[in-house]
Amino acid sequence: MDLGITNRVAIITGAKGGLGLAAARELANEGVKLVLSDMDIEQLEKDAALIDGDVICYKADITRQEDVDALAQAAIERFGTIDIVVHTAGITGAKGHPLDMKDEDFADTWQINFMSAVRMARATFPTMRAKGWGRFVCITSENAVQPYWDEAVYNVSKAALATFVKNLAYGEAENGILCNTVSPAFIESPMTDGMMEKRSKENSCSLNEAVESFLAEERPGIKLKRRGQPEEVSAAIALAVSERGSFISGANIRVDGGAVMSVQN
Repeated sequence: MDLGITNRVAIITGAKGGLGLAAARELANEGVKLVLSDMDIEQLEKDAALIDGDVICYKADITRQEDVDALAQAAIERFGTIDIVVHTAGITGAKGHPLDMKDEDFADTWQINFMSAVRMARATFPTMRAKGWGRFVCITSENAVQPYWDEAVYNVSKAALATFVKNLAYGEAENGILCNTVSPAFIESPMTDGMMEKRSKENSCSLNEAVESFLAEERPGIKLKRRGQPEEVSAAIALAVSERGSFISGANIRVDGGAVMSVQN
């Protein structure tokens, strides 16, 4: 399928490993020019070196508007424009009883998971508005609609992000900018590797056994009985930012293996 985005320019945040890197590879295969951003610039450059295509790397602290503005400017200086933003950067944050979480626990996760998306939109939308074409995709989570009790700071930030992108979709459609979210669950990544390694130690079992018990006990909706792959998420991202996805606006595309056990967005 030709997605019709050859020579488009995309900024991808959180591009070191995981979903960000998978999205970069997917879009590079479609002929998209890439501006990849992460705080770990050394690893990012190693990852980018394995991608075929026109790619630059830029270190940006997404908790600072000036850094995000500089990231957008770097894209314009190198490629002349910005067409696509894929915002994958985020953290899980502190875990525990919601009332045991400190103000700073909520604030830190809020700044990285939610406000960073606001900053990205501020920095990139003027360029996309001027040309009447743009795509803005943020990664949310099953937690946005199916919150797990000990992940309150993460749940809140992702639920807010989903609502914010929906708001943007209403306001920006007339400018030709389509805004959507992609919502993965239990994807094989450094984050879930860490979760499963901790579980295997706590239960004195292998990593595979930790995954199996987690699926059975914590994620009964995933009837596929496995973790998802980053490439399965990046395929949905590619559709959402493409010409073939030109009637997808204000949507949440789930790539969760059935983890969310209800009929809702």
